[in-house]
Amino acid sequence: MQTLAKEPRADRPARRGATSFATTFRQLAESVGPEDAPGLRRTLAGLIAAAALQGFGLAAIAPLFTAAAVGEIRRALLWFAAMAALMAAASALRWWAQGFDFDGRMVRATWRLRGRLGAKLREIPLEQLQDKRAGELNAMVLGNVDENLLYALTVLNLVFTAIVTPLCAALGIVLFDWRLGLLLLLIFPAIVPLYRWRRPALGRGKRILGAAHQEASADVLEYTQGLAILRAAGRAGEKAERLSQTFRKLEAIQVFGHRKGAKPNIIVASVVELGLVAVLGVGVWLVVQGELHPAALGAVFVIVVRLSEPLSTFILYTAMLEVMEAALERIGALLAIRPLSQRAPEVMPRTHDIRFDDVSFSYAQAEVPTIRAFSAVLPERSLTALVGPSGCGKTTLTRLLLRHFDPQQGAVTIGGVDLRQIPAERLNSLVSVVFQDVYLFNDTVEANIRMGRPEATEAEVRAAAQAAQCLGFIERLPQGWQTPLGEIGGRLSGGERQRISIARALLKDAPIVVLDEPTAALDTESELAVQRALDALVARKTVIVIAHRLSTIVGADQILVIEDGALAQAGRHEALLAAGGRYARMWAAQGAVKHWTVAR
Repeated sequence: MQTLAKEPRADRPARRGATSFATTFRQLAESVGPEDAPGLRRTLAGLIAAAALQGFGLAAIAPLFTAAAVGEIRRALLWFAAMAALMAAASALRWWAQGFDFDGRMVRATWRLRGRLGAKLREIPLEQLQDKRAGELNAMVLGNVDENLLYALTVLNLVFTAIVTPLCAALGIVLFDWRLGLLLLLIFPAIVPLYRWRRPALGRGKRILGAAHQEASADVLEYTQGLAILRAAGRAGEKAERLSQTFRKLEAIQVFGHRKGAKPNIIVASVVELGLVAVLGVGVWLVVQGELHPAALGAVFVIVVRLSEPLSTFILYTAMLEVMEAALERIGALLAIRPLSQRAPEVMPRTHDIRFDDVSFSYAQAEVPTIRAFSAVLPERSLTALVGPSGCGKTTLTRLLLRHFDPQQGAVTIGGVDLRQIPAERLNSLVSVVFQDVYLFNDTVEANIRMGRPEATEAEVRAAAQAAQCLGFIERLPQGWQTPLGEIGGRLSGGERQRISIARALLKDAPIVVLDEPTAALDTESELAVQRALDALVARKTVIVIAHRLSTIVGADQILVIEDGALAQAGRHEALLAAGGRYARMWAAQGAVKHWTVAR
């Protein structure tokens, strides 16, 4: 527990001053979007006005009690009517203001914010996301959005009731007895420095806690998705212990936060309570001196009892604001990531040859470039194979083509058009990808295939599945085409998942196809079925194959041999063997593997 009291480490939020309420309200308005920002501002104004009317209604109790005590019934009834009108107006105004919640506008704003986050995830460089775990993004898109919006008006209503209502009640009491009113007003200057002292610590604590929640969410998701592998490796308990450590860390942060907050919260509550007791003490003294009617003192008692709880818990309400503020910061940080630049004018290529022109690329914080001065031409309707040792840059080249990120030097073009001039959606329509590790969604067979082209007819979907050799196993599934495939397609074998992926690519019918060794991990029967599906997919297309088994690409139109991110050799299979060098050595090494035996 001692380490938690130290200055934040590099992975902890840095110290900062208290965020002003105005900044919080502005960020909240920005988060609901331009459609609902005016309505939200009217709602906040309504809640503030309702809290003010409630305060003035409470202040009317003092003249009401006094008039009733001295027998001035008419005057008492007038004050009662004024108090009732003010309270009724406050309730009506609060009800109207919270209509922003009641009629579903806040839920719709939440839905739109999630849509904006989803759109941002689609447009930012994937390099920016590869260091973020899926569970962390899940916590942001779900938990942080809920913390930001769904409870915002409830929290703000409590804050306004704790600030505006006592202030207006004190102002009303000033009109009745300036001494009592002034004492009530003096309580507020005592709260302000306490609040400004406490809120930065609250902010840091909520940000550390939010980061811990995101880490825990990511660990739970990782453990759940990898449970089958962990059990097979006999490490489920070991991984569970790591998950338990995450939970213990979360518990320690929460316990530490409560302990650190207990004393300041008691101080704030004590200042408020003692201040209100002082008001009552002055009231008793005035009664004894004959300068205040006992009925008025009774009214002050009622008002003090009503105001003591919201004033005492005001700092706790601001802690809820800090949860909102921390969520706003995490959401704002994601929305602030700059998307890949789009150059003008936007152009669509007429042909589908691919050119890498002196391309260099380095991942963030990498010590050496992954791709170095790489130049190559991939003719239209040809098959180009990329070969080389693991980590040489083959996959990075395809990701540059898919524009997951842009090169720091050089350009990648399709049909002579720089990728940065092709609109993102149009670029996506030009390229189909079949990965070695297939990702299918927890949806039906039909929905997973139709993802390639959602507007396709049922006949086109079935034709793609037939060409991909899928019909046989689809008909054996419990619900046929409507069978849910489970998380990551877990209901299917590796070969079946691969064929569904190829059917999706066939349906998309893009002119450029990228194959990342799609048959490497399959058994012989599945490989033959997938190969037949691939033959249908690549016909008359510009094809790029990432190859590990050289025997599968001997018929390629050209083979690009990559070493340390640079082009080492290029040519057809026979020419490369004759030239010797890296490719010939790789071919010889793979040929030698065929003669290996396993000793018993």
